[in-house]
Amino acid sequence: MTTPQEVLGEPITFPFSGKTAKNRFLKSAMSERLATFSTFDPYDRGRPTEELARAYETWSNGNIGILVTGNIQVKKDHLEATGNAIIDNELPDYIEDFRRIAQGARTNGSLILGQLCHPGRQVPININPYPESASDVELVSVGGIEFGRPIPLARDGIKDIVDRFAYAASVLHQAGFDGVQVQGGHGYLINQFLSKRTNRRTDEYGGSLLNRSRLLFDVLQAIKSTVKDSGFMISVKLNADDFVPGGFSADEAVQVARALEQRGVDLIELSGGTYEHVPEMHKHKRAIPADQEAYFINYAKKLRSNPGLRRSKIVLTGGFRSATAMAIAVAEGHTDLVGMARPFAAEPFLALDILKGLKTGAKGDKFTPGQWLRLAAAGHQIAEIGNGVDVTDFDNFFEVSRFVAKMQGEIPEMMAEALSSDI
Repeated sequence: MTTPQEVLGEPITFPFSGKTAKNRFLKSAMSERLATFSTFDPYDRGRPTEELARAYETWSNGNIGILVTGNIQVKKDHLEATGNAIIDNELPDYIEDFRRIAQGARTNGSLILGQLCHPGRQVPININPYPESASDVELVSVGGIEFGRPIPLARDGIKDIVDRFAYAASVLHQAGFDGVQVQGGHGYLINQFLSKRTNRRTDEYGGSLLNRSRLLFDVLQAIKSTVKDSGFMISVKLNADDFVPGGFSADEAVQVARALEQRGVDLIELSGGTYEHVPEMHKHKRAIPADQEAYFINYAKKLRSNPGLRRSKIVLTGGFRSATAMAIAVAEGHTDLVGMARPFAAEPFLALDILKGLKTGAKGDKFTPGQWLRLAAAGHQIAEIGNGVDVTDFDNFFEVSRFVAKMQGEIPEMMAEALSSDI
């Protein structure tokens, strides 16, 4: 009888780059916020730190097959948060700093992909009150964070962003990364173009799904034309569903995924939701049977049943906790890899322990269901990994209470909202 260790420990080769991951685990992108940031000088920000490199070396030693970095921003004044890494042709290229990340990530044979991102309208107003997007559809306050009304991008602005993605990919290629992941989900800029909810354009970048996908396709073509290395792996993160009225839908995701395979994308990561998706997303999670861990497995099944998607590999991210559920999802062909984020922040050696048979899955936590505090806690744990100290165990009520008290002291207004609502 095949064990979870055998299924999850099997290598996988990608069809277009020829790269091989040593096992079926993938650390999905998390916002590490371990790069430099100057409030006063926009030219002194985004440089990867020693702590960021140490985090990726630790995850590599944890025997994770593929490591995807947090969102590396392609424009210095358009950030998801302070502390984002940045590759911008108006800044130093930081190539040696990114090389240290690549070297650390490869310590134990992991593949390393840099996730490239432009946040679009999801830029906190204190970072930039004039965000860019497909249209001028403003994002309402989320968890006490305010956002400015976005400025619709003109054609030359779109071209500039496409060029920025290509430039960032070339820097990572030179730094020794195995490839890139283009962030096309979670409500960031490319997702804003894909979604009818946020894309009200009437030009060649709006209207039909093909037009709304044009920015994504232009970015992929520019990366390939600039890097010119067939062995450079390209992944795309794609929402299976936005979970908002008028948002990017499951049927549209299938069509876009098929087009991604036609464009030589090795790996499609399925996730879901945007900054404004929270209530609908929670309904979706509550509707999932107790014995089905993966949030988006039914979407993956739909993708797999499409005859136009046969070569690109799929990674399913969100909800996996037990090694048995992970192995079943892979063995039954619903996903090729298992993507996890917060579990690898809590337990950087989780993959190693599962493959050795020392653990049967990820530990839980004692936060109230739905609280965004889980994200803040994961960020806290990532910083601990980067600093080489013991990782806080939030499966312990005392540690959760202490963390909540700390956050209440630092951001009381946001904490009041978090503790009184299901966000």
